[in-house]
Amino acid sequence: MPEPITTDTLLEQLRWRYATKAFDPAKKISAADWAALEGALILTPSSYGTQPYQFIVITDFATREKLVPLSWGQRQPADCSHYVVFAARERNTEADVDRYMALIASTRGGTVESQAGFKKMLMADIVNGVRGSIAHEWATRQAFIALGNFLTSAALLGVDTCPMEGIDPLKYDEMLGLPGRGFRTVVACAAGYRAAGDKYASLPKVRFPANELLVHI
Repeated sequence: MPEPITTDTLLEQLRWRYATKAFDPAKKISAADWAALEGALILTPSSYGTQPYQFIVITDFATREKLVPLSWGQRQPADCSHYVVFAARERNTEADVDRYMALIASTRGGTVESQAGFKKMLMADIVNGVRGSIAHEWATRQAFIALGNFLTSAALLGVDTCPMEGIDPLKYDEMLGLPGRGFRTVVACAAGYRAAGDKYASLPKVRFPANELLVHI
């Protein structure tokens, strides 16, 4: 078992992070740190382990510059080091379930046939059941779990981030070629290093008191 970080380190890094408004375009995330952050995205937990999303990593400056007017004019997509678009699956199909069953068998051993009970449950829920009827909304929730995991992981590495819902998802989809691929943009996140002049870096965090947010039963 890896040695866990200390509680002080965890809270210190979470206090350090903020939604970075101005990134330093000259500062880039190292290849090793970015590989770790991509690993964190892949390791994100999801409902049933189905991973109904894709993470579109954009490093090309020209592409990111084109995203600025599609992001309410905000400069974070262009000025950050790496920009991630979180796309959620539009609907779940039996083919998706079968592909997942095959992955389980190849990863853990055994046969696809041994997953028959699990497949039946998934089909009754995420394909033909309640979650199947709201498949994109359900997948969006999973994508936001990944976003939260990404924000915390970046903070622990000393990488700044800015989650962005202030975007035009439909225009993002068009620009990224998502129509017809079964996924739609739901949120994005800029990652890099804060600019020296970002006034938001020194502002105190505004949080309601613990006795309002935490309920112990």
